[in-house]
Amino acid sequence: MKTVEAIKDIHKLDSMKRYLQQRSARDYCLFILGINTGVRIHDLLNLYVSDVFEDGQVLPFLNSSQYSNPPVYLNPSVRQSIQSWMEEGSLTSEDHLFKSRKANAPITRQQAYRILNEAAKEAKIEGPVGTHTLRKTFALHAYRKGIAISLIQKRLQQSSPAETLAYLSISDRYSIPVVLDVNL
Repeated sequence: MKTVEAIKDIHKLDSMKRYLQQRSARDYCLFILGINTGVRIHDLLNLYVSDVFEDGQVLPFLNSSQYSNPPVYLNPSVRQSIQSWMEEGSLTSEDHLFKSRKANAPITRQQAYRILNEAAKEAKIEGPVGTHTLRKTFALHAYRKGIAISLIQKRLQQSSPAETLAYLSISDRYSIPVVLDVNL
């Protein structure tokens, strides 16, 4: 299996977002949810609408026992992408969130891989990209923004901060500038 990279360049990340948003609300939602939460692709693809949507609105946290410590916060951009996909996809609470157009099942990992690779090519991303890129991108940007490595480790369900740093290909903890911005 080929090792994939995080998308480090914000401009290329934005380019992928724009491409996916124009292409499909479902594919855009998958991308936005993946890069903003760090949830495994298997778990993303097996989400139901009821895990993120209740009483006509998107929930602030993912309804998941597997991701409860810390809980998965659905930030405003994630909630907006889910809302758009709900409206466009005419989904019910019993549907898979990333429902296939061909069957009453979620899209496959292979289809998710194709979606991400096509968007990466459009954004001119040169490194290897796969479904795991979503998780790595989340973790790298969380680290760059000053989120404690211990919290990222917990979200990724890894055994130690050292494992998380190795996962991110960070050999020196201080090699990446961290921005601690409270923005009050």
